[in-house]
Amino acid sequence: MARSRTSGDRRAAEPVPPAVQETVRELVDLSPVLRGLGERFVAAGFEAHLVGGSVRDALLAAGSGVPRVPGDLDVTTDARPEQTLELLRGWAGSTWNTGVQFGTVGAEVRGVRLEITTFRADRYDRESRNPEVAWGTSLEDDLARRDFTVNAMAVSLGPDRRVTDPFGGLGDLLKRRLRTPGSAVDSFLDDPLRMLRAVRFVAQLELTPDDEVVAAMTSLAPELGRITPERVQAELSKTLLQDRPRAALELFVSTGLADVVLPELPALRMEIDEHHQHKDVYSHSLTVLEQAIALEKADPSAESPDLVLRLAALLHDIGKPATRRHEARGRVSFHHHEVVGAKLVRKRLTALRYPKEVVEDVARLTFLHLRFHGYGRGEWTDSAVRRYVTDAGDLLPRLHKLVRSDSTTRNKRRAAALSATYDSLEERITVLSEAEDLARVRPDLDGNAIMSLLGIPPGPEVGQAWRFLKDLRLERGPLPPDEAEAELRAWWAARS
Repeated sequence: MARSRTSGDRRAAEPVPPAVQETVRELVDLSPVLRGLGERFVAAGFEAHLVGGSVRDALLAAGSGVPRVPGDLDVTTDARPEQTLELLRGWAGSTWNTGVQFGTVGAEVRGVRLEITTFRADRYDRESRNPEVAWGTSLEDDLARRDFTVNAMAVSLGPDRRVTDPFGGLGDLLKRRLRTPGSAVDSFLDDPLRMLRAVRFVAQLELTPDDEVVAAMTSLAPELGRITPERVQAELSKTLLQDRPRAALELFVSTGLADVVLPELPALRMEIDEHHQHKDVYSHSLTVLEQAIALEKADPSAESPDLVLRLAALLHDIGKPATRRHEARGRVSFHHHEVVGAKLVRKRLTALRYPKEVVEDVARLTFLHLRFHGYGRGEWTDSAVRRYVTDAGDLLPRLHKLVRSDSTTRNKRRAAALSATYDSLEERITVLSEAEDLARVRPDLDGNAIMSLLGIPPGPEVGQAWRFLKDLRLERGPLPPDEAEAELRAWWAARS
């Protein structure tokens, strides 16, 4: 059944203060592109308004004392798409109409990207969840269909630069409050992905959802199962890439959204009883994520934000629920949880349509995150250090951060000891790397030398000999050619 919001859903807003009006007017005037766009549309008898996140971010920037116009701009207008295209002809550097069936025309003007959308008054089919696109007749109707009040504000690009805020978005922004323009239930039934956007805005804007929003998210969480994995993944990734995602992830879990999208995360809230004590793995994982982000941001040579590292930090222990065993004297074990966890990571991230390289990197980090704990107090041989570096490959800098972040003990002495032990491992890696190229360990003889020495043609036996020599190289380090040849001949004779 299709439906649309009625005026009875709408909430009154306080007038926009004159000081805010003036600030917004100045912000719009800072952009030659917005000024030019407004002049073209007004001269042709149309309205044009800056809307959505563009207005929200401009107001936030003004409040921080650093006024700036956001890079990508969203504009709404009463002009139809074909009229918009005509108005842009000869002025925009380029235009595209991939979203024209939804009333959106894209354009680039002087390096600024614009999306210009005709007023909408969509109705949503509650069975398919697809919008039935309908043109609106007023700006307020267009704003009423938006996801949250902080995104339901507009600034006129006409001469008056008037701010339109029918649902109190500015007040909510100032109070760091997240509400919907109308009924939260209706809004989330219209588009369940809005519940994940609510989660993202908790991280991105540090907003607190009101009780109605939380209640609607909790009751409608199963509706998220109707959204395509690609859209879900995009919102989850945006949340993880924020500076402080913990509160958002806690909302994600407490409302039941995670049970639909990422059930391995709430599964970490394992029961802890008085006889079998172990740390809260769920809270531990969120703390590991926070610590990994801090290390990532402190490393000037690292990619930031780093989605692979953050996914690995959040999911590194997801194999624990399946491997938990109660041992004698109240102890709890999680033997081989890194192996099980790597499999679960591959399965879940693949289902969420993450790129293959992201899936494999996160799974590899999950598999390797416990390796360091066999290091003890530095008893590893040089061979073990070589294998640690070789197995990590180009993930080694991320593995360093993940392992260090995995220490969440409150015992300061133990934390200092773990940190010092890892320092010693990194020092040994540095020393060995100066003597050997640990980043690219290769056998001392290549394939041609192997075939010549053993008198064999290309084939599987060459690969087997190559792997033998690589294992030998990892075990003993670089060998002189004559010694490597002698070892290969001995291996070949024993094999034959």
